[in-house]
Amino acid sequence: MSSTTEWWSVGIGIGSVLIGSAILIVCVALTSVLSRLGKTLDEVDRQIATLGVPVATTLTHVGGIANTADSTLARAGLAVAQLESAAGKATSVAAQVGTVVNNFVSGLRRSKPDDATTY
Repeated sequence: MSSTTEWWSVGIGIGSVLIGSAILIVCVALTSVLSRLGKTLDEVDRQIATLGVPVATTLTHVGGIANTADSTLARAGLAVAQLESAAGKATSVAAQVGTVVNNFVSGLRRSKPDDATTY
């Protein structure tokens, strides 16, 4: 084993063993990390399952509140439409009353004698 080629072969063999050992250590560490990750994900799944029922109940309650709000807004819209209708009718009546008062005052002015004096 005195030739240079033989020492290079031994060096390459030892390097390959060291690289293989390093890859083995990395894989063992990765196995440990992935095992902990699996446990963490199992715990997250358990917590989500635990929270699922209260969240569903809350969402159902919120949906009921939204439906109540929708029906209340529909009733308010109907009330506004009725108030607008009443306001339109009141405006029409006010215009008719104004016309009647104007005609009455005009009639009083015409019936007043020209030579009458008021004291």
